Amino acid sequence: MERIIYRELKSTPQIWGFLALLGVFIAAAGAVVLYIEHHGHIVTGMDNQIVWGLPHVFAIFLIVAASGALNVASIGSVFGKVAYKPMARLSALLAVALLVGGLAVLVLDLGRPDRLIVAMTNFNFISIFTWNILLYTGFVAIVAVYMFTQMARGVPTYAVKTAGLAAFLWRLILTTGTGSIFGWLVARQAYDAAIMAPLFIVLSFAIGMASFLLVTMGITHLTGRAFGAELRTRLARLLAIFIAALMFFTTMQHLTNLYAAEHWGVESFILRDGGIYTTLFWGVQVLVGGVLPMGILFHPTLGKEAGLVVLSSLLVIAGGFAQIYVLVIGGQAYPLEIFPGYEVSSSFADGVINSYTPSMLELILGLGGVALALAITIIGMKFLRILPNSLSDANVGSKV
Repeated sequence: MERIIYRELKSTPQIWGFLALLGVFIAAAGAVVLYIEHHGHIVTGMDNQIVWGLPHVFAIFLIVAASGALNVASIGSVFGKVAYKPMARLSALLAVALLVGGLAVLVLDLGRPDRLIVAMTNFNFISIFTWNILLYTGFVAIVAVYMFTQMARGVPTYAVKTAGLAAFLWRLILTTGTGSIFGWLVARQAYDAAIMAPLFIVLSFAIGMASFLLVTMGITHLTGRAFGAELRTRLARLLAIFIAALMFFTTMQHLTNLYAAEHWGVESFILRDGGIYTTLFWGVQVLVGGVLPMGILFHPTLGKEAGLVVLSSLLVIAGGFAQIYVLVIGGQAYPLEIFPGYEVSSSFADGVINSYTPSMLELILGLGGVALALAITIIGMKFLRILPNSLSDANVGSKV
């Protein structure tokens, strides 16, 4: 095993071109924010029934992926797997970048971003949303300290392990808090379930690892740095395990709801009668984002092909996005059970399935958050020594 040498990204036309492209998306998202703030949310697909729209799906996806992106760093520092340690800095940087991108979308979609100051200075500790503000800011601070212990000279090994353990535990708490937003909302039949917390943790493992694989393979290809086939295969197999775990917890979520008579209606809506939501669940979430990538990555030959690993990671991201879309939007589309056991009808569309069509403005805002996360990652690697010169199998060691 050779000595690991970290280097900043060189200023190449490819790097600057990619940053310029990301800048276009970020600028477009900024223009959308100003447009929505001026005209109001009436220009989006959201209304007083579907109050969490496509931007919230993007925000939750990025926040959950941020927790999972720290997987590699945790495996290296907390569980002592040597081969993963050279990628720990990138893992931590990507985690912070994804969280910032997700929070940017969430805050800018509120219509009054300046009101965030009120939420940060007046805490309601019986609200899960207040808890999440503390969890998000705490995650950035702890991961920043963790990165410092990795990059600073003379830091003892036990300090790196301690910071890594703190980041690992905090990320579990953070994802538990995000999942609990839905698990503790008893008013929505699709949300009210304690399994939401572990489900979100496993979801973060899957989409976070897929995001890390795509970023690592993309940046090593863009900069001409080696990424060992054996190391890539190990990460891909780990992703396959996370996919299997996600499908198991998703199955348990729906089986648990089917066992309770009060959830039969919403389960029938999602699994059979929900139109676009049913199609997204079975077609994208289960088949495209679960069965197909898991079959590819577990295959002894296909799982070693770089192109198929990229394809599988993209499929997992599509499936995870669809899962959050079905949960967030589909859960709001199903009517509230204000009087269980009774049929309710009024002029206010009680008992009616709520319709929602995302607007192009919402899509641009969400993509702007993704672009912001990637831009932060690239800029971080440009000015900090984040990525090793080589991630070849010989350089990082073959034993995990």
